Amino acid sequence: MQTIQLIISLSILVLIHELGHFMFAKLFGARVDKFYLFFNPWFSIFKFKKGDTTYGLGWLPFGGYCKIAGMIDESMDKDQMKQAPQPWEYRSKTIWQRFFIISGGVIFNFILALIIYSGMLYTWGESYLPNKNVEYGIYCDSLALSIGLQHGDKILKIDDTEPERFSDIHTLILLDNAKTITVERNKNRETITIPKDFNLQVIAQENPLFIMEFIPFFVDSVIPGTPAYNAQLRKNDRIIAIDSIPTPTFIDFVKHIKQYVNKDIHITVLRNGYEQSIPLTVSPEGTIGAYRRELNDIYTFETRTYSLLESIPTGISMGFSTLVFYVKQMKFLFTKEGSQQVGSFVSMGKLYDSSWNWQVFWSLTALFSVILAFMNILPIPALDGGHLLFIIYEMITGKKPSDAFLERAQMIGMTLVLTIFVYAIVMDIGRLFN
Repeated sequence: MQTIQLIISLSILVLIHELGHFMFAKLFGARVDKFYLFFNPWFSIFKFKKGDTTYGLGWLPFGGYCKIAGMIDESMDKDQMKQAPQPWEYRSKTIWQRFFIISGGVIFNFILALIIYSGMLYTWGESYLPNKNVEYGIYCDSLALSIGLQHGDKILKIDDTEPERFSDIHTLILLDNAKTITVERNKNRETITIPKDFNLQVIAQENPLFIMEFIPFFVDSVIPGTPAYNAQLRKNDRIIAIDSIPTPTFIDFVKHIKQYVNKDIHITVLRNGYEQSIPLTVSPEGTIGAYRRELNDIYTFETRTYSLLESIPTGISMGFSTLVFYVKQMKFLFTKEGSQQVGSFVSMGKLYDSSWNWQVFWSLTALFSVILAFMNILPIPALDGGHLLFIIYEMITGKKPSDAFLERAQMIGMTLVLTIFVYAIVMDIGRLFN
């Protein structure tokens, strides 16, 4: 199901991207020879010709292409370039027409993201956890503990900024180079100094969520016939210890209960404000048969709804915020720690739910649309940004690079992009085996 969702998302993004090139080419009278979803080495799943354009579906789901006559692209059609320029070719168009033909894919991808974000806000609204509502504070991993944070700390400020949302905390610390964290601890204020390379240490970890919401184990329900049922655990009981071992959070409970398979233990619960010690026998699977309350049953989330007119400007703002967020992350790509986190379609697919979830599907489709737009605008030959770089050079100097130079640049760019792609796949394969 994750694979299906990823393929559908990529299909939408590729179609929209290539449609951007196609529409501007048609607008300015440039002939489009081929318009393909997915690549078609050796054969196509199907194809048909209408007018001057062959439309088709390839079998290799790693992209697509819009072959515009008279343009040096991934097809490397050198024979066409040896002929005299024709008025319906890309190379015969004005510099501004070529500029928009090349940038059409990026423009359409970014507009698609804005439309999706606006539609999501109108359909589902926006739900988030205000930082002020995290009444039990934070739960820290070993890295967060090493800089002086403690379980139960309530984060008040990152530098001089009071985070409105709990999710803002990670962004402020990791991407905005924050230097201090102000917390409330035992009703006192403490200031934690963030080490200079802390963000690199975080992204080097398998799990970059160095802090999360403190989640107590409140019993939501019990399964009949299980140890929790036989011990008469009740809804809203809060489990705080196994024998003499404190388990203030659900994570702590899960970590320690596995040590007591088939053993008789006492668990301490808070019930109506009073502690009670309850005997039970742990199951052979290392469980007791109790479900915990979900996060949104422990903390109060805030939900904002939007009318159609309200959703559009907010969706546009969300699109630009997503772009800024992604651009800020790019600085880590050139570090040892960041390069180890590079992934391909395997990593992308894992982000989707294992069952179909429309909200997650559209959210990731919008995110990938922003990423595709940004990656394509990078000034690398073979990408749209590489073509734009040479067009801008022509605008400034008044001289157009030779076809021979553009062909060499295209080959270099394709080699570089392919190398990065292979590296990402190798990293994903390594993570699968680890």
